[in-house]
Amino acid sequence: MLAYAKINLTLEILARREDGYHTLRSVMLPVGLADELTVEPGPAFAFECDPPTLTADNLVVRALDRIGLGAAPLHVRLRKAIPAGAGLGGGSSDAAALLRLAIDGALGPISTRDWLADARALGSDVPFFLVGDGALVEGTGDRVTALGALPPWWVVLAMPSVHVSTADAYRTLAAHREKNPAPSRARAGSASLRVLEAVQAGDFGAVCRAAVNDFEPIVAAAYPPVAETLAALRAAGATLAMLSGSGGACFALEASEANARALADRLSVAPATRTVVVPLAPTPGWRAP
Repeated sequence: MLAYAKINLTLEILARREDGYHTLRSVMLPVGLADELTVEPGPAFAFECDPPTLTADNLVVRALDRIGLGAAPLHVRLRKAIPAGAGLGGGSSDAAALLRLAIDGALGPISTRDWLADARALGSDVPFFLVGDGALVEGTGDRVTALGALPPWWVVLAMPSVHVSTADAYRTLAAHREKNPAPSRARAGSASLRVLEAVQAGDFGAVCRAAVNDFEPIVAAAYPPVAETLAALRAAGATLAMLSGSGGACFALEASEANARALADRLSVAPATRTVVVPLAPTPGWRAP
């Protein structure tokens, strides 16, 4: 099973709750960079990850533990293409792919479960990946509104060799807002609602005008390779260049494959920065957990 990466066309970080978590609004779209997960019967439980450095505390194993299959006779293989700590949701997508296999019966009989609760327990992005569509994500990641059919747009992913801690990004943003409080942002008319409507209408220009990521200035200031990558995308003529999630992956959104490939040809980034050109991922449409 393929586990696709995502980009955030918006990421609005809202109020901090008493439990320390922040509420958010974000328009997320799956893109055609994917990890590959296979599960086969075996004599005993075994998990392999390529690269092996991502084996420890892997979300796929945690998902199996969560649904009671942590010791099942399964041979699980995960081949990673999505970099860790990049804001592309690779680990969450892997966990959602494992849950989807279980929901579809590929892992054998499992008693009735609250699959959405399982997804929430594994991570704030897992519910998004579980529905298999572009979506507006709200709350702490638990409220997911599917967008439906996605436009035929393309993405240039530029991934500098940095690992950004989401927890650190939130702490830095919180410290910044203690000195510079963010204005309240009503849901109606918010950037995320405008982008959601623009994606559904296929209005590329409106998406570019409304897109925003609250983490971008914070992360770009803390990680020079991120700032350099964003500058390189813009210098190459990107229509829209942004940070994805809490980074450090950056992306340019383009309306056509030709535009995306031409941009990639013009792009000049550091040798350690990995660049790929991919479409928005094909999705089966919304699927109930």
